[in-house]
Amino acid sequence: MFNDIGALELVTIVVLGILVFGPDKLPKVIQDVTGFIRKVRAFSDNAKHDIRSELGPEFKDFEFEDLNPKTFIRKQLTENEDLKEIRTSFDLRKELNDVSDAVKSSEAGAAPTSSAAAAPPAVTGPDLLKKPAAPAPEERSRFDADAT
Repeated sequence: MFNDIGALELVTIVVLGILVFGPDKLPKVIQDVTGFIRKVRAFSDNAKHDIRSELGPEFKDFEFEDLNPKTFIRKQLTENEDLKEIRTSFDLRKELNDVSDAVKSSEAGAAPTSSAAAAPPAVTGPDLLKKPAAPAPEERSRFDADAT
């Protein structure tokens, strides 16, 4: 419960407790606080038990920690068999190697001959990297198509 309290914070709390309550009343205050914490824990355990019994047998493996979104997503990603299958069947390195081999083979096939470099490559669609040629002055429209 108090996992993130360090030694310096604990010493500070003890010193403040002694200053505020005094050395005479401090043991009684500590007993009252621990009793209160025990009651709160017992109350929450009873509430959890009541909720589980009301939900029925179909929620027998229900955990309240699963209601945290991070825990829920982590559990779904690690326990879902379909996702494990997809994760094991998809090998990113193999895919990248296949793509790099295809690119290297296409570069190697086009580079060796000078006549092949002069011939235009067979492209199935428009070359999106090349800028289109400017139209002749008589073909230009009188208005700017981008402005309308």
